Amino acid sequence: MKRLFIYIIGTVLVQGVMAQTTYQQTDSLKICQLLSQANRETTVLWFACQFLNIPYIAHTLEVNDDERLVVNTRQLDCTTFVETVTALKLCAQQGKRGFNDYLYILGQLRYRQGRMAGYTSRLHYFTDWIRDKVAMQLVTDIQQPNPPFAAIQTVNVNYMSTHPSAYKALKANATLIPEIRAQEQSLTGLKVRYIPKRLLRNNKLLRKAVKDGDILAITCNKKGLEIAHLGFAVWRNDGLHLLNASMIHKKVVEEPMTLYQYMQKHKTHTGIRVLRINSQDTTD
Repeated sequence: MKRLFIYIIGTVLVQGVMAQTTYQQTDSLKICQLLSQANRETTVLWFACQFLNIPYIAHTLEVNDDERLVVNTRQLDCTTFVETVTALKLCAQQGKRGFNDYLYILGQLRYRQGRMAGYTSRLHYFTDWIRDKVAMQLVTDIQQPNPPFAAIQTVNVNYMSTHPSAYKALKANATLIPEIRAQEQSLTGLKVRYIPKRLLRNNKLLRKAVKDGDILAITCNKKGLEIAHLGFAVWRNDGLHLLNASMIHKKVVEEPMTLYQYMQKHKTHTGIRVLRINSQDTTD
């Protein structure tokens, strides 16, 4: 028998803009439950581990014909996993416990300057996400010391504008493509430091540079793209591991092999960028 899913459509104020939302009751209950169990010191990895074994499903944000703030804790891809956990961590640091608080912070993370203004306001390229969230002082882009941040990536992105049929919104509305292309052009040419995969070995240098719970963005040399995958850093005795929503394992897992070993199996992966969630400890 097919299961009936009932989606809730509501609104939330995000950076002065009333944004439409889509979620299920189980999503809001999950978020509120986690926030009720957390405090200001609760770690990123504690939140991330609450989603272990959640199924990996791509395109979970593309469920509406118009752009809405989608919350889906039942199905995650690598980006929505990182955004979900980061929003929970920021809520906990700020002492926020309500679902609307979570929606507000998720909107701040997902959209340029936290303002939803249609499909093109969503941060589709993770380099754009990094640049925007650094400007909003939500994360820090770690690019030192050298080594291990010994390589430079020159960003060159155009995949969305050259493959519009792969994106529901662009396929339905070609008038959005010029704005996407302009966003790509604003990113192309940026130079950023990253840790090349040959330096991801288990040593004091890497352990000092990368901390548990850091967001790891895997750089790549795929044509038109700059970031291939996302996850969180987890240190074990044998080295650095990746906690991620995995397309390979089809669920959220901590990779059993070290990140060094994992990267050697992916020829187009070149290294990692490292983002650290900023302390947002505020008082009401």
